[in-house]
Amino acid sequence: MAQLNITLAAADQIRRVLDERGSGLGLRVSVKPSGCSGYSYVLDFADSIADEDTSFEEHGARVFVAPEALEMLDGSEVDYVNEGLNRFFRFNNPNVKDECGCGESFTV
Repeated sequence: MAQLNITLAAADQIRRVLDERGSGLGLRVSVKPSGCSGYSYVLDFADSIADEDTSFEEHGARVFVAPEALEMLDGSEVDYVNEGLNRFFRFNNPNVKDECGCGESFTV
């Protein structure tokens, strides 16, 4: 069975954004071919649950993973970080073999 961990910081941000938005079940994560390394993460709101989605829940927040991304994300940690003026979700993904220099895409 696939595993995905959600840090407390990521869970807080997911809940905060959904509260501000006023609706939604959680964060939806998928991947798409992109960039110079191969794939990039795609984040969206999950307003409904698709039959093929895999759901992970920690700290009161849910992340839904599309089937095509499940193997690539297995064992990952979803975090939310503040670096200077930048705030973003970070994926600590043990399956990544290489990343492009700008950090926008990855290879598994």
